[in-house]
Amino acid sequence: MSKILWNYWLAIPAVFSGIVVCSTIANATEAPKTTESELQSTVLVQRIAQTESKTPTTEEITQSDPVKGQITSVSQLSDVRPTDWAFQALQSLIERYGVITGLPDGTFQGNRPLTRYEFAAGLNATLDRVNEIVFNATEDTVKQTDIATLQKLQADFADELQALRGRVDKLEARTAQIEANQFSTTTKLQGTATFLIADTFGDRANNTSADDTKDDTQTFASYRVDLNLQTSFTGKDQLTTGLQSSTIPNTASNTGTHMTRFATEGTGSSDGSLGLVRLYYRFPVGKNTTVWVGAKALQPAVFLPTLNPLVGGASGAVSRFSSFNHTVYRPGFEGTGIAFAHKFSPQLQLNAGAIADNTLAKSPEAGKGLFNGNNLLIAQLTLSPSKQLDLGLTYARKYFGNATGFNLTGGTGSTFARNPFEQKATASDNFGFQFNWKTSSRLHLGGWVGYTKAHQLSGGDSEATIAHGALTIGLPDLFKKGNIGGFVIGVPPKVTESNYRSTPRSPIRENKDTSLHLEAFYTFKLNSNISVTPNLFFITNPEHNSNNSPIWVGALRTTFTF
Repeated sequence: MSKILWNYWLAIPAVFSGIVVCSTIANATEAPKTTESELQSTVLVQRIAQTESKTPTTEEITQSDPVKGQITSVSQLSDVRPTDWAFQALQSLIERYGVITGLPDGTFQGNRPLTRYEFAAGLNATLDRVNEIVFNATEDTVKQTDIATLQKLQADFADELQALRGRVDKLEARTAQIEANQFSTTTKLQGTATFLIADTFGDRANNTSADDTKDDTQTFASYRVDLNLQTSFTGKDQLTTGLQSSTIPNTASNTGTHMTRFATEGTGSSDGSLGLVRLYYRFPVGKNTTVWVGAKALQPAVFLPTLNPLVGGASGAVSRFSSFNHTVYRPGFEGTGIAFAHKFSPQLQLNAGAIADNTLAKSPEAGKGLFNGNNLLIAQLTLSPSKQLDLGLTYARKYFGNATGFNLTGGTGSTFARNPFEQKATASDNFGFQFNWKTSSRLHLGGWVGYTKAHQLSGGDSEATIAHGALTIGLPDLFKKGNIGGFVIGVPPKVTESNYRSTPRSPIRENKDTSLHLEAFYTFKLNSNISVTPNLFFITNPEHNSNNSPIWVGALRTTFTF
């Protein structure tokens, strides 16, 4: 049976080509000279019009369209040239299927109008040829033995077919149940749960009293859970609604420095309460542009590449400092605003955004609101000369009003760097250079350099210069595929130059010494959803003060993704 159907498919081109050629000829716009055959056709049509009840006979149709005997080659038609647009179709219909004939004078006259009778005669010849092709293929007919074989196979596998039918029915029922009880047709839940066991070792920083320098920090166990609802309305957009509960503490109050903080600290409070921590919407504009609009936690790290994916990612280093360049990527407040990314080419991308402090943007009071409160303007040009190398050039302009919880360096570095003018209104110009170089599949080098110029805007006009940098080494698939090892060495943000004094007799508020941040970690995956990361980092001269003893921080992080 399948072979007969195949023969029908082989014959279809003849039918299609015949109809197309005949129809095209019938609709030709060129007006050729009237021929004898056309006059005969016209006379016949007039006779039919005069006698409506008379049906034309085959003899009349033949007389109205005098044709030459059967031809076997298109070259026998004197007026057909290889340059004619329908030459190949005519050649196939004549030489392959034999359904086209010429006029008595050896021409085809492809541009003259076609009568309905001529079309019917051509179509009839084509259908006759189709039947001939199909029914002459006697060797392809279905035999009774084939039918018997099929019936035997059906009987032999009856049980298997019935079992398969049952499984399909159960699967359809299960699918219907899931669809009826699913949370949403547009929203997916993505979650991360992090368990952290950690402790710090060494004396407290920035204390001169012997009784206060002892670090009484105890080994603690804490957690953080993130539930992100990812909603898409068009298949190309995404609304992110993030809920979080965390008990991971800010260790600065225990160690005397923000240099010991963890990357997995909660965005809100650390009392374990569940709250909304992020809310923003992403959608495309054209083929190469993406726009973000955020009401809460629209951070630069959301809408532009930080170029530290391996060491600073969820499976990377545990410390806050090692995440990325904080002076440009972390504004120091939660974000409300708008941002965009435009890709000029695979090698060049521009990202920019304007963010306001959402704790102040929601207030209509003087000095607050969307445009008068703390804010950040940022732009980054990302260059990718090759698939192995990415370079980022970033500029960020920050503004903090009087006594609004200063955090110029994103919760890292020294106290002087975070708040160079003691809660007085400040503007800062922040520059960053970042790179990520995949030297091989087993070695990634990265890092950044940051430079900040801070300006006092109230109570004086002092200035301060802040600098920092880091070098990161990522070792993907270390010892086992999927595992990650890494090292970080860097200088946390420090005030390298300042002319600000708290009082005329106070020392200048700048860091005379230099701290080093040294960190090592190894993340091994138990499976695709569970990973464990032992981590150790060491800080020399905490707070960039050589009078402070080194601080060690050890941590064991377990991450569950679902």
